[in-house]
Amino acid sequence: MKKQRKWGLIVVLLLITSDLLYGQDLSVLPKPFEGIPPPDMMNRYLINLADQFRQQWQSDYEKRKTPEEITAYQKRLKSLFIDALGGFPKRTPLNPRVVGVVKRDGFLVEKVLFESQPHHYVTAALFLPEPGRFSEPYPGVLVPCGHSRTGKESAAYQRVCALLALNGMAALIFDPIDQGERGQLLNEKGVPPIWGTKSHTMLGVGSILLGRNTARFEIFDGMRAIDYLQSRPEVNPDQIGCTGNSGGGTQTSYLMVVDERIKAAAPSCYITSFDRLLKTIGCQDAEQNIYGQLAFGMDHADYLMMRAPKPTLILCATEDFFDISGTWDSFRYAKRLYSRMGFAERIDLLENDDSHGYQLLQRQGAARWMARWLLNQNIPITEPPDLKVLRLEEIQCTPQGQVMLLDGARSVYDLNLEYEMELYQKRKELWSSPEREQLLDPVRALAGIRRLAELPKPQLKDMGKITREGYWIEKLILIPQKGIYLPALKFVPEKKPSRGVALYLHENGKHTDAGLGGPIEQLVKSGYMVLAVDPRGSGETKQDGQDYGQPSFGSDSQDVYAAYVLGCSYVGMRAEDILVCARFAAEQISNLQEKKVRLVAIGNLAVPALHAAALEPDLFEKIHLKRMLLSWSNIIHLPMTHNQLINTVHGALKTYDLPDLAITLGNKVVIEQSVDAMGNVIRN
Repeated sequence: MKKQRKWGLIVVLLLITSDLLYGQDLSVLPKPFEGIPPPDMMNRYLINLADQFRQQWQSDYEKRKTPEEITAYQKRLKSLFIDALGGFPKRTPLNPRVVGVVKRDGFLVEKVLFESQPHHYVTAALFLPEPGRFSEPYPGVLVPCGHSRTGKESAAYQRVCALLALNGMAALIFDPIDQGERGQLLNEKGVPPIWGTKSHTMLGVGSILLGRNTARFEIFDGMRAIDYLQSRPEVNPDQIGCTGNSGGGTQTSYLMVVDERIKAAAPSCYITSFDRLLKTIGCQDAEQNIYGQLAFGMDHADYLMMRAPKPTLILCATEDFFDISGTWDSFRYAKRLYSRMGFAERIDLLENDDSHGYQLLQRQGAARWMARWLLNQNIPITEPPDLKVLRLEEIQCTPQGQVMLLDGARSVYDLNLEYEMELYQKRKELWSSPEREQLLDPVRALAGIRRLAELPKPQLKDMGKITREGYWIEKLILIPQKGIYLPALKFVPEKKPSRGVALYLHENGKHTDAGLGGPIEQLVKSGYMVLAVDPRGSGETKQDGQDYGQPSFGSDSQDVYAAYVLGCSYVGMRAEDILVCARFAAEQISNLQEKKVRLVAIGNLAVPALHAAALEPDLFEKIHLKRMLLSWSNIIHLPMTHNQLINTVHGALKTYDLPDLAITLGNKVVIEQSVDAMGNVIRN
């Protein structure tokens, strides 16, 4: 395998070098073009689209005045939010166990193990006031843990729990999936190979295909943790709060919306606005991106407003990487809405002159807020400087330090796989019908692909010409819509093409197979006119400046997630590009009666090419797909994947998989060297 890859790389380099030696530059787009570097085209396009949704969001906000209008908005948005998450499973017995107790001055910590779903274990620590110091029952505060590798062991997160317990409240902190003791994938040594943001996004790739989100699992764990809090006799079930920082701030923002039991909330170091997020650091890991949320009108401010008029405190930091101006913007919108409801005092903001983190001022602010609204005490709580938290071995709940080493433990990947097996049986029955064409309308809807007749013809820019022996190359820019520029090379034989026209797509760019003696030249010399194109986000417009998702999710993962929150898929957008280019290619030949296109697609462009061909089969004569993903279900079966985020369509596996589309094309399609979700060629 390594030798083949080495020789393949050498061949590509030789082909490119041969063009350079002949003085032939196959790039098309000027740098910059229309004021931006070509690799930033999609980022700019998506931000402009987000700006349009933002304008609609602001217009809708200004119309929301009366209590009835606000209540209707809250109900609608909450329903859309839960649906985008994939809904929640049924509640099952928690089977909780207290596996140890550690005492400290003024409080004690019970180490707890419970099942949020059958055999899906959650490790937690319950901080309780020292017996006799305060009257029971205590208010209960849930503390979702931020992105700490050791989870609940993090000193800052323990400190806020201890501070709450020292002031008459119970605090339950739990490990999110893939943090602390909850690694969901373990290597042969029983150690998680990935954790935190990377593992959350790894889970997110498969979850998208199932119509789920990583946040679904985190939120449900939090809801079950509240169930546990309420089951404790020491806790007042009617006085529940929630506070968390960073990733815990994300979870708090979600939980305070979906769980009506949370009376007081204080998310820390998360709330900003999508406007500022997209224009600064970009989309983050999987659970922070909800499908279509900007399209259906849910911004960060809505996490605050959807729970109005319940008490909510925004904890933030001046130097946070979550932009502080976005935080103030969201706060202002929320404050105005709370004021419209007559409860302006129930929302506030604490800005700490510090960097990202659950710093002292935020911890004290959270404790004071909880005391104010859960204890009815407006007191200046301060954190003792000598507060002693638990060591890792003291707070550990499982014998070997990982829940997946417990007998019968089920990971989130197991839960997704079980769901996929259910969906597989349904798909099998659905696609066994001879009337398969009727199933293509749901495919269009899921992927977001319009009919060919609805797609506008592209504008065209001529960017020059290159002459070669027996044919010439025209450099073109196809503009299917404002802000999208598709660089193309049109290979025209000197003699009229006797076999028709071919559309050639390569994931590494149109130039890759365009060298002297290469595959494209062979097609031209066999009688084809060839149009080689870079669909959006590939070749010259491939994003190369985003390191956040590297190396597992691609250099464009943040743009892919920006499209995701806008309700778009790269598969769908690229499929439309392919259809526009195929129709344009067909119009280039006049000497043949049947104007059909031979389609060649290689690598990640094969998935959108398959969609384009399956939805508009009359446009294509033959489809040759090389190194295409074997199936979407393979992503679910192989939890560790490589660069598959760009291949996803939200909820697709509820209706179809890639082989289902291929079957509709019959003998028209040839699939060569299929790859698994890690990019390894499948050996038949």
